[in-house]
Amino acid sequence: MNGLALSKSYFEEYGLPMLTEQFPDLTPYLAVGLVGSGSERFGFDDAVSTDHDFEPGFCIFLPSEEVIDRKAEFRLERAYAKLPRDYLGFRRSGITPVGGNRLGVIRTADFYREKVGSADGNLSVGEWLTVPDYALAEATNGAVFADPYGEFTGIRAKLSSMPEDIRKKRLAGNLLLMAQSGQYNYPRCIAHGEPEAAALAAREFVTAAMKVRFLLAGKYMPYYKWSFRALRGLAGNEKIASLLSLILLDPTSPEVTSDRIEDVAALTVADLITDGLTEAVCGDLEKHAYSVNDGIADGTIRNLHVLAAV
Repeated sequence: MNGLALSKSYFEEYGLPMLTEQFPDLTPYLAVGLVGSGSERFGFDDAVSTDHDFEPGFCIFLPSEEVIDRKAEFRLERAYAKLPRDYLGFRRSGITPVGGNRLGVIRTADFYREKVGSADGNLSVGEWLTVPDYALAEATNGAVFADPYGEFTGIRAKLSSMPEDIRKKRLAGNLLLMAQSGQYNYPRCIAHGEPEAAALAAREFVTAAMKVRFLLAGKYMPYYKWSFRALRGLAGNEKIASLLSLILLDPTSPEVTSDRIEDVAALTVADLITDGLTEAVCGDLEKHAYSVNDGIADGTIRNLHVLAAV
């Protein structure tokens, strides 16, 4: 049983009865789910994941103190702490006061402030340009089991996709990094007799290329150790995922690696054209980067440095 299924089962068997029986006056204002940091919130957990921070449990998200005060928050926390410690072969760890960091009672505002720097999910242009993809992924992953009040899922909906001009800015910057690291610097590093620098250039190309794939799909790329798994799960990205894996793990020769880089570039250009994001007609990713940037509607965002969002 994966972490999301374990959490939902534990909530339905123990959490929901506890809330409805002991807190009927508070239940209409609570959101419950499993969202945030950890492989289980993405559905990426496996047998290895159970060695730490893996347990039956769930998050109870509270609105402001004007709606649910601190005394009620403390009562909820005590009730959560008294739930059964053992469930389906897994054991709950101790919970620190006021919910701990990952499970238990958490203020909605505190959760979103920690993830994206905004208690209500309203981000300025500058914040949208700089908040990391993995943080946005952690703010919108997992599952919400119940939210009758709607505050938590309302903020979640605001953050579920970035504004189009921001997406294009990030896309343009990462396309330029792909061009610089893979199409330009990788072969030059080889020509200079610097294989280590070439390996670093190839890694930079892979990272930027992965970010481009998620941006094209309108998804957030998670923390790096789960990014390849998430990429393989994006429909239509199987071939590019395979090529990027080979660039990282199978450097048979510089010539083969260069060919693979160009194959990824060609597939990327084809998708940019299909999506109507570029007017450039060539295989040079740098030209496509500036074409995507030219398509940004907001002049202030368009005129920022092309790398402003990477």
